[in-house]
Amino acid sequence: MFSDPDRTGRFDRFDREPAMCPVRSMPSNPAWSNPVKTATPHSSPVPPPVKPPAHPPVKPPAYPPVKPPPPTCPPAPPCQPPAHPPVKPPPLSNRQLAYPPLSHPPFLPRPTHLLNHRSPSNRQLIHRLSHHHSSPSHPPVKPPVYPPVKPPSYPPPTKLVAVQGVVYCKSCKYRGVDTLVGASPLSGAVVKLQCNDTKQSLVEQTKTDKNGYFFFMPPKLTTPTAHKCKVLLVSSPLPQCGVPTNLHGGATGATLIPAVKPPVKKQPFELFTVGPFAFEPHKKLPCHY
Repeated sequence: MFSDPDRTGRFDRFDREPAMCPVRSMPSNPAWSNPVKTATPHSSPVPPPVKPPAHPPVKPPAYPPVKPPPPTCPPAPPCQPPAHPPVKPPPLSNRQLAYPPLSHPPFLPRPTHLLNHRSPSNRQLIHRLSHHHSSPSHPPVKPPVYPPVKPPSYPPPTKLVAVQGVVYCKSCKYRGVDTLVGASPLSGAVVKLQCNDTKQSLVEQTKTDKNGYFFFMPPKLTTPTAHKCKVLLVSSPLPQCGVPTNLHGGATGATLIPAVKPPVKKQPFELFTVGPFAFEPHKKLPCHY
């Protein structure tokens, strides 16, 4: 039997030898040639040796042959920029400086690859690239044309207005004819200057001298309103020559015309001229001269 446990808590199994059981003898048999082995104490069964499992040889995987990648499309040829004519600058005035127009030749980059034009695939590729990547053609741009710069025009300075003219008496021989053949200066004839302005109206009268000459110089008439004034005949001192004619607008009113020959000396007024005007005899009067 087992002994008491020691301090380590273990039992001493072999303090006493176990009692052996008597072995019963078996009858002899010639078939049994090997003697019977008796079990010995403390013997354990011996397992057979472990053989490694037999696996079939591992074959390497069979891959299909690697094919080269399909040819890629070559880069498109560089687009050429549209060629435009040089832009001409607008015509310059005399005060401005004239510079020659700048002309820059178009920059054409060199191709970075060469294609085999004999290959049919390259021919199709070149044809496709030429149709899809060609730059559009634009019409030449014309530079704008500017009119010549005119110097600024300033209105003439404002001056007073003076009006002059001459009145004649026509010959009875040329009565009803617009001519001054045989006419003589008429002294003392009354002439009127009339200006119809929106702000103020002006009416003045004067008489001719011995030479038939008359002269107006209103104190408030200036050059900006001179085109609104007219001069016309009023009366004649001679009853035999008292019908006003419309020669040069004497009867209906003549507009003021700037004098062709201004005075030599500078005057504080602007001189205008009308006429010459004329009176003629009445049709019922007999002609004795």
